[in-house]
Amino acid sequence: MSPEISDALEAEGIVEPFPIQELALPIALNGSDIIGQARTGTGKTLAFGLPLLQLSQREPGTAKRPRALVVVPTRELAIQVAADLTTASKRSGGRILTVYGGRSYEPQINGLQEGTDVVVGTPGRLLDLEKQKHLRLDGVASVVLDEADKMLDLGFLPDIERILTKTPAERQTMLFSATMPSEIVTLSRNYLTRPTHVRAGDDNEIDGSAITSRIAQHAFRTHQMDKPEMLARLLQAEDHGQSMVFCQTKRACDRVASDLKSRGFAAAAVHGDLGQSQRERALRAFRNGKINILVATDVAARGLDVDDVTHVVNYETPEDEKTYTHRIGRTGRAGRTGTAVTFVDWQEMPRWKLINGALDLDFHEPEETYSTSPHFFEALRIPKGTKGRLAEDKRGEHAGLEAEEIEDIGDTGQPRGGDRGERGGRRGRGGDRDRGRGKQGERRGGGRDRSRRRTRNGESVTGAGASAEKAGTTAPPSTERSSASEKGSDGEGTRRIRRRRRTRGARRDPENT
Repeated sequence: MSPEISDALEAEGIVEPFPIQELALPIALNGSDIIGQARTGTGKTLAFGLPLLQLSQREPGTAKRPRALVVVPTRELAIQVAADLTTASKRSGGRILTVYGGRSYEPQINGLQEGTDVVVGTPGRLLDLEKQKHLRLDGVASVVLDEADKMLDLGFLPDIERILTKTPAERQTMLFSATMPSEIVTLSRNYLTRPTHVRAGDDNEIDGSAITSRIAQHAFRTHQMDKPEMLARLLQAEDHGQSMVFCQTKRACDRVASDLKSRGFAAAAVHGDLGQSQRERALRAFRNGKINILVATDVAARGLDVDDVTHVVNYETPEDEKTYTHRIGRTGRAGRTGTAVTFVDWQEMPRWKLINGALDLDFHEPEETYSTSPHFFEALRIPKGTKGRLAEDKRGEHAGLEAEEIEDIGDTGQPRGGDRGERGGRRGRGGDRDRGRGKQGERRGGGRDRSRRRTRNGESVTGAGASAEKAGTTAPPSTERSSASEKGSDGEGTRRIRRRRRTRGARRDPENT
C-alpha cells in the first residue's frame, strides 16, 4: 500500500492484515476481478476499500466523476463502509461520498458536483441520482458489491444489474459475500471477467455452519411473560459491556426498549419505521457509549461494526440459521470474545431445532429456564441477588439517548407513509392533501365563489349575501341560490329542497325538518 494509506491505518492501530485482506489485496491491487468469501467481522471492508483508495490516488477522476463505486444493501452498512474508507484516506486526501435514501437529495447532489473519488451507496438512491443525471457512472473503473447475498435476499438483483450495465465494460469488479447462493454464481458469470475466488477460513466457517470459537453460545427455553425479567438480569452480568438485543418485529423492538428504559437501562431502538435521523442518532449514541443497549430488528444485523459488543441477545428466535449467524456475528469481532444468548419460547421450538441442526449446535432441547433459575445465573456470570431493575448507583454511567443530538439530515420521511408523500403530492398527508383538495374544488367549481361564512346562529351566508353583510345591510334570502337549487342542472324540472337548521343544542328546528 502507499505510505499515506499505511500511515493512516497505523495511526488507528491497524498494522497486520486479516486473512481475507492478505488474500485479496495483492489480487485487487493488480486490477483483477475477485469473489471474496469470509465470515462477518473479519475485515472485508478494508480488503476491497484499500485498493479503491489506491486506485483513486493513482488515477484521479476526470471531470469530477467518481472512479470507484461501492454498492451495499442497507443505509447502516453504507455509513459504516464510508467511515472505514474515510479513516484510511485521512492522509491521502481521498474523497468519499455516501448516498442513500432517507436523507435529502441536496447534500448528496452537491457532493457529486464538487467531485468525489469513491461513492458508497444503496441501489435505490444510486439509480435515482443516475436517472437525474447527477451521478455519472461512465468513468467508474472499479465496482464493489458488498454483502451481495443480502442484496439478493432483499430483491436488489434487478437494480444491481441496471447499475452494472451503466458502468464501463472494461472495469474491475469485486464481489464480497459471506455465502455463495446460486444467484451470485450467475451474477459473477455475467458481469465478472475471470474472477479469482478467495476464501478466508474453511467452507463450514464461511457458511456459518461451524461454532465460532470466540463466541460463547447459550440457548434457554423461556416463558414469554418472564423474558423481560430474564433480559434485565442478563444485562447486569459481570463481563457485560455494549449489548445488542434482536427482535423479530418493530413493535416488539419498541416495547423491549421502552421496558428496559423504565428499568433504568440506557437503551434505544433501531428499526425500519424510524426516520433516518432517529436511526443514525441511536447508532451514534451506541458507538459513542452514551447508551450501552441497542434493541434492533435485522436491519442492524449486517454491517454494524462496534468494537466492544460483549453480548448479543436473540429476544426471539431468528427465522433461520443465516439470520442467527449474522446476528451473533455482531460480537466476537476482530479477534475479540463475546457471548450470544437465545431465548426460545415454547412455540418457537420447531424453528430452533432447524437452526440447531443446520449449525450443528449442542442445544437440541434447551433447558427450561426462568429468571430465578440458578443455572441461568451461573452460565452467564450474573451476580447473585441481581434483580430486574438497574441499581440506582449504576444509572448514571451512561448519558442516555437524550444526550445525543438529532442531526438535521433533511429527512425525506419515514418508510412507507413518508416515502409515499415524497414521491407524489397526490398521496401526501396532512397539509399537502388539504391544499390539493382546495385546488380540486376550484377546478370543479368552474370559478364560482364557493366561500362560506358561518354566522352565530348557524346560517350560511354566501355570494351576494356575504357582500351585503360586509356592507352592513341585511341581504334577502338567497332567492338566486334557491331557484337554482329547485331546478335541475339543465334548468328543467324541479326538486324539493330539504332545509335543515341546527339550534345551539344541536336539536333540529321542527319547522325546517
